[in-house]
Amino acid sequence: MGTEGDSFPLMEVNTGDPEASEPWDYVLVADRRGQRATRQAHRQLQFLEELKRKGFRYKMMEDGEKVFFGIRAESRIFDLYRTLLMESEGPGSRTQPAGPAPIPASTRIRIVNFVLNNTTAAGDTLDDLVKSGVFETRFVLHKGQDDLRKEWAQWRRVLRPQPIDDIRDYFGEKVALYFAWLGWYTYMLVPAAAVGLLVFLSGFALFNASQISKEICEAHDILLCPRGDHSRRYQQLSDTCTFAKLTHLFDNEGTVVFAIFMALWGECRRAPAGSLSPGAASPGTPRPLSAPVRSHRVPGDLEAAAGPCGPALGPVRLGRGPGGDGASAHQPPRLPAAAAPALLPEEQRHPHPVCAHDLPHDRHGPPAGGLPGPGRRPLQLHPAVPGRAGDHGCGGDRRPVPLCGHPHHDQEKPRTFSERESKFTTKFFTLQFFAHFSSLIYIAFILGRINGHPGKSVRLAGLWKLEECHLSGCMMDLFLQMAIIMGLKQTLSNCAEYLGPWLAYKCRLMRFKLGRASGDPELRDMQHNYLLNPVNTFSLFDEFMEMMIQYGFTTIFVAAFPLAPLLALISNLVEIRLDAIKMVRLQRRLVPRKAKDIGTWLQVLETIGVLAVIANGMVIAFTSEFIPRVVYKYHYGPCRLGAQPAVDCLTGYVNHSLSVFYTKDFQDPVQAEGSENITECRYRDYRDTQDYSLSEQFWVLLAIRLLFLILFEHVALCIKLIAAWFVPDVPQSVKNKVLEEKYRALRDKMCSSSKSTDV
Repeated sequence: MGTEGDSFPLMEVNTGDPEASEPWDYVLVADRRGQRATRQAHRQLQFLEELKRKGFRYKMMEDGEKVFFGIRAESRIFDLYRTLLMESEGPGSRTQPAGPAPIPASTRIRIVNFVLNNTTAAGDTLDDLVKSGVFETRFVLHKGQDDLRKEWAQWRRVLRPQPIDDIRDYFGEKVALYFAWLGWYTYMLVPAAAVGLLVFLSGFALFNASQISKEICEAHDILLCPRGDHSRRYQQLSDTCTFAKLTHLFDNEGTVVFAIFMALWGECRRAPAGSLSPGAASPGTPRPLSAPVRSHRVPGDLEAAAGPCGPALGPVRLGRGPGGDGASAHQPPRLPAAAAPALLPEEQRHPHPVCAHDLPHDRHGPPAGGLPGPGRRPLQLHPAVPGRAGDHGCGGDRRPVPLCGHPHHDQEKPRTFSERESKFTTKFFTLQFFAHFSSLIYIAFILGRINGHPGKSVRLAGLWKLEECHLSGCMMDLFLQMAIIMGLKQTLSNCAEYLGPWLAYKCRLMRFKLGRASGDPELRDMQHNYLLNPVNTFSLFDEFMEMMIQYGFTTIFVAAFPLAPLLALISNLVEIRLDAIKMVRLQRRLVPRKAKDIGTWLQVLETIGVLAVIANGMVIAFTSEFIPRVVYKYHYGPCRLGAQPAVDCLTGYVNHSLSVFYTKDFQDPVQAEGSENITECRYRDYRDTQDYSLSEQFWVLLAIRLLFLILFEHVALCIKLIAAWFVPDVPQSVKNKVLEEKYRALRDKMCSSSKSTDV
């Protein structure tokens, strides 16, 4: 086929058997007890015979309790998918290959998995047969993973680069993109961790030198009001001396600078994540970092052909052909209905039948328009397809195109697997976000804000007094909560994530060795893979979700816990090898999936980045003592008329920030022992001494807090926009590498074509 042809039909190309050393593509497992059931055995045999008619061969092996079926696809199955195995990176890629090329193992498994999961003649799918007990399970064999075991899935390789190309070749592009993104995210945590540690350590300079800490530690005559419902225990302010010093380790002027830095860091982190998307470089060629991850992208004409007839109707073209009428000079061979392969799930653009009202008709020819919708490219049919929208069918049948009801009916349903996965990701992440961050949001913005004041506390249902912040402020509560999450919770989560699958595998392996063992190497290999932990569609989804939640903890409340990037860095170094060991040694092999980027997770990262700017601004404005200190320093303190070298500008701040409450105004007459001579106590708030209403200072502070929040968010978001403007989504070095590889591929194909012509 020439290089100018827009259509791209399936090609009948004979292939060899390049993977003779790997005899079984897939393994089905059944319980021997199920073989005794006549109906189950009949359905099992019916499915296997149908596979045989499709071009598979199988072999049954028994080990006493289980029956293993090794499934192998013959070459003629892949002949039908030859177009899907070709790269579409330029005009040169549309030339027919000079000879049969070996099929990548990941692509082979993906095609076999798709064919096996197609609906059978009886109307069941393989999933239906597994759910009904005809087969117990199914899996792909681990083969050729020795290099990954040595170079990747080992704890001692924790500081070594990841073999992204090898991961792609074995697990597919989607898994490779996950580890490429995780590796880049971990790498970018290094500067964030260094700056956060520096900010935290710089607080030690104020540990004993802070004027506020000095005043708190020396305030032996200031009594804090009782906090309990029944006890009237007055506590000296000096008792909080240690916590006051600790608070200044993370609640100081450097916190604001670090929060702005993290906003800029988030944008720099985003750019390489965006470069995982090949849109700016080369369609269908994901390029994470410096290690290219090439994918065999399905050409656009095949993507659009996933209607009820699939490729059997001939090529469906996207865009305009010569003359603008969608005509093509190629007439593809019409495949039998039973042999016509449907497109793979992630390659289906229109999996549902096309509605009649979606096809604008032309009296003089085939439908000329396209499916409606903003930004959708026109869909044009090959002239070999008759111009009758209501009677073209599949495999020679003439089934009418279904008339759709309400125009919004089909739009409410996901049209592709990727769209359905994207919607599920958005909804599930929203649920997980509120589940994980609700405690931090409560501590940062609600705890201690609506409690009232001593003598008149706000009570839940009129009975229970609301919880109050720590004596040294709510920042201490937020710091401790973040320390527990990033330190203890992450450590326990990593231990459970590794020990759970490891112990489960060891227990199954121990029971197996006590029971049976086969001398047949093929059967022994199947038994070994059967004992590994099962995987499912959400195995990689769970890993992404875990890292997105961690990224949220690292950025959203980083102003309250500058050590979050450091702890995330340590955790990620462990997480990479932990996931590698799980996938290679403890779990069954994941079915490879194609992807051009990390999909909806890019939008999740962007959302977290915006939330981080807002949340950190609110933490600094409303939770930290930064704004009250600055206002006191320049408006109420001794330096309000100008700097005085002999006097610290924060002198008297502690007394200014504590309100007075007279003990005679307590409604509860119960008094603690020794409190008869106490006439007043202090509490953290800005209230009037006479009627305990909010004072003028409170409203001044509130206005300045809101003004700071607006300025902080605008400055941070402007920095993000500037960084996004100057930092490209795809680095120029990656673009150059893509162009060089395309040039070499085109040159090699031209050279091979000229040689074949000379011969």
